[in-house]
Amino acid sequence: MFDLMKELAGAARVGIGGHVRPDGDCVGSVLGLYNYLQKNMPADCVIDAYMERPSDVFDTVSGIDKIHETADENCVPYDVFFCLDCDESRLGHAAPLFAGAKKKINVDHHISNAGSGDINYIDATAGSASELVYDLLDLDKVDEACARALYIGIIHDTGVLQYSNTSPKTLRAVADLIGFGFDFSTLIEETFYQKTYAQTRVCGKAMFESELLLDGRVAYTVVTQKTMQEYGLTGKDMDGIVNQIRNIKGVECAVFLYELSDKEFKVSMRSTDAVNVSDIAVFFGGGGHKKAAGATLEGSAEEIIARVTQRIAMQLTK
Repeated sequence: MFDLMKELAGAARVGIGGHVRPDGDCVGSVLGLYNYLQKNMPADCVIDAYMERPSDVFDTVSGIDKIHETADENCVPYDVFFCLDCDESRLGHAAPLFAGAKKKINVDHHISNAGSGDINYIDATAGSASELVYDLLDLDKVDEACARALYIGIIHDTGVLQYSNTSPKTLRAVADLIGFGFDFSTLIEETFYQKTYAQTRVCGKAMFESELLLDGRVAYTVVTQKTMQEYGLTGKDMDGIVNQIRNIKGVECAVFLYELSDKEFKVSMRSTDAVNVSDIAVFFGGGGHKKAAGATLEGSAEEIIARVTQRIAMQLTK
């Protein structure tokens, strides 16, 4: 850990970036830090947040309307730039801004991240990047907007505090955050559980078309661009499907593919202790956690499933 405000002393321009295809933790950590710095940095300090447009369920998070969805590579270099919930390779359009910053700070909890900054706070035992951002803040200087954002991030990456990455430290952070008095139960319902009718139908279709491999220890399903277009959905609407597949009794590893473009798929994996999906994701150029990881692969769905299943089988037969 490092002294946040000490590292920001004298900074006139501060940038914050999150990863491509942002999830709840990415949104929470980026906007949690953004709101904190807006409140506590000098009024003349420029603070910019960069991220792709996240799912509409995060529209109520304070600061979401201030996010830059594109980046000007020729802008004045930032004095400090934060890379949150990922390494530099997943920053997307903000990567050149991070690379050109005078000071680069990387905060992440993915075990596959070796650290991309001049300063790195990487802790794979943490439940989320939002939890690590919380560690860096002075709680007396946190406001409700910051607390709500960080709470959303923690809730999303711990599966509402049910995943094994939830620790006593995580619970203490959540206790502090809900102490700010916001309606935390509604936040859980509206951002984590609630799905549109179209999302529910696609999830049902994906479950119906799922298949078992390796004597029922692996389950997979695929959603194509054609299906997403048919239901008026995008990749942002695919959250939660892989977790539903993982809940099938006897399944030790779930694999979910959705099509990004012709012969290009986003691959998400969830597992029990029997499979370290982070190792598999890293092998294919991705990353993540032991029980939750992903990568982007090229080829047909059948080819990709065969390649990924081969790596899973190597672990299951050990």
